[in-house]
Amino acid sequence: MDVRRLRILRELADRGSVTAVAAALNFTPSAVSQQLKTLSREAGLEPTAPDGRGLRLTAAGLAVVDGAQEVLDALGRLEETAAGLREQPLGTVRVVFFPSAARLLLPGLLHRASAHPGLAPSCRDLDLRPEEVPAAAADADVVVTHHDERLDPFSTGRLTVHPLLREPLDVALPPDHPLAHRAEVHLPELVAADWISVAVGWPVDDVLSSLSLVTGTVPRVVQRINDFSVTEELVAHGHGARLALRPLAGVRAARLVRAVTRGAVTRPAVRLALDELAAEAAAVRAAG
Repeated sequence: MDVRRLRILRELADRGSVTAVAAALNFTPSAVSQQLKTLSREAGLEPTAPDGRGLRLTAAGLAVVDGAQEVLDALGRLEETAAGLREQPLGTVRVVFFPSAARLLLPGLLHRASAHPGLAPSCRDLDLRPEEVPAAAADADVVVTHHDERLDPFSTGRLTVHPLLREPLDVALPPDHPLAHRAEVHLPELVAADWISVAVGWPVDDVLSSLSLVTGTVPRVVQRINDFSVTEELVAHGHGARLALRPLAGVRAARLVRAVTRGAVTRPAVRLALDELAAEAAAVRAAG
């Protein structure tokens, strides 16, 4: 099977549409479709099937993609060796952070990276739903993301997960709330509270949904705000409860902060950036 066509199939798995693959690879959609048809003949199976006006991967196609990832990782390592980059990690490393992780980790990462001449992190903030992470990992070298600790949305073999932090999530109450003086709060005590969460399907809202399943309590969400600084202002002025500041008793409430890469890490510069990111996360943990 032609490696270029395997790359195209992997892109389809991660990006979800022929149009998105064509845009990423500077192909026309018809050229992408033709390459996938040729791959089908080479492999002697049907890796894709019609899905409305587009294509979806079949079970056989998903299996081929998982196997192709190993091939592409090996080729990446070979390319790095041939380029002589193993001894000196040079180049740009594209890193995506969700906004609050950028506030927490990015300044320290940039400081650490400055000690390595030639290492150039290129960073942006982008809040992602878990299902959007594979496409982001196709465009970036490292994606720092988060999710409820009871979930594992990145179990696909095409993604490699690098743990960074476990962040306990508490409840923030207005200063004059009757429970604000308590050392900890039980979720049933907040059944009548007005909650502020984020948009449905976004990380942190999944934690609230998970708590609902565990406790049988359904929080009444009255505002959905993705910017935590706005939420903090609303809570401070008495407009709701949100996960922060007061421990929730009787349940585990936490999100996992993880770095995700597509496949194995083959570039020394990316490996070094991940090592420094992990070191910064460890410093944050040590600082409490």
